[in-house]
Amino acid sequence: MILGIKELHRLVKEKDLVTNLSERELENPEGAGFDLRIGELYEISGQGFLGVTERETPEMILIAKHEKGKTTEVQLKPHTYYLLKTMEDVYMPENLLAIMTPRSTLFRSGVYVFGGQVPPGYQGGLNMGIYNYRETDFRLEMGARVVHIMFFEVKGEGNLYRGQWQGGRVTTDQKETQV
Repeated sequence: MILGIKELHRLVKEKDLVTNLSERELENPEGAGFDLRIGELYEISGQGFLGVTERETPEMILIAKHEKGKTTEVQLKPHTYYLLKTMEDVYMPENLLAIMTPRSTLFRSGVYVFGGQVPPGYQGGLNMGIYNYRETDFRLEMGARVVHIMFFEVKGEGNLYRGQWQGGRVTTDQKETQV
């Protein structure tokens, strides 16, 4: 079952389910979840590796960061993949799982955000890919709402997240053994 706004607002107040939400999301959100904003944007450089027991992600180069009270606009180059990090953090209890979907303005503009799921027990910032499918640049303002996050109740027994991405880190420092 997807959680509604009244229950989500209760969990935000009592359990810090999502921190650093915008005033809009605290007072008048749309749908059955919250819109999350882009806080950091990274260019990806070099190769990555995913093996059976080890992995290494490419280097991430910070190219823009939201600063309160400052307007920062970036140009997403055509046919280029970036990594974004939200301004908000989540603190998932053991009985909830979240799914993120891109806001429709982005896919109407030929830009797609590769969200995913946030497992029970995960705590920290959220990272996802963003890709400009167009032949022209796309202008994006840091702090803009880019994804919608919805929360689902987990029925029965689940397992808590125990992976190395806990806390919202953006990349690996070197090749590492997977948990």
